[in-house]
Amino acid sequence: MTIQDLHDAWDVTASRERFSARVISVVTDTVRMKDGELADRDYVAHPGSVAVVAIRDGRVLMIRQYRHPVRRQLWELPAGLRDVPGEPLAECAARELAEEAGCRAATWHTLLDLYTSPGMSEERIRIFLARDVTEIPPEENHYVHRFEEIDMPVEWVPLDQAVQGALAGMIHNSPAIAGILAAYAASANGYTGLRPADAPEA
Repeated sequence: MTIQDLHDAWDVTASRERFSARVISVVTDTVRMKDGELADRDYVAHPGSVAVVAIRDGRVLMIRQYRHPVRRQLWELPAGLRDVPGEPLAECAARELAEEAGCRAATWHTLLDLYTSPGMSEERIRIFLARDVTEIPPEENHYVHRFEEIDMPVEWVPLDQAVQGALAGMIHNSPAIAGILAAYAASANGYTGLRPADAPEA
């Protein structure tokens, strides 16, 4: 048996934008079901994002960021929007690692591709594995933090401790949980067999 999602776009007879903001919009599509009946489906249109599992000496780089919708400071991976037209995803990820954590990496692989909440959003996130990580010297790092990023601690957490934190319900950010567990699984065979950083999205 081949485990692979099936590309099966159902017919959309009408589409209406209900709301538009800086990053997201809300859309209602009228979709023809398999029996021919029409049904409205609401979803959030999103440009997509990237995240980075940065590993060094058996530790994973994590940041803590305030997320207003849930009123919590969540432990997360360095991540960000795909908001530069034409930018390769690996370059977007490297930029986010530099901006949010002040680090760069020499070795990159694709770790996961996932939809964050496919029942209500089209947001797609690619999670990268970054290794051979070093800090960017302060004189080379000119990124200015604003808003939630002003108070955003960076910690190197032992990977097995991060796994336990996820399983114990202490980490709630879904890309962080998925990335941590996937990196832990991939570490069992030395991260061999991962897709290249520029692998196409399926």
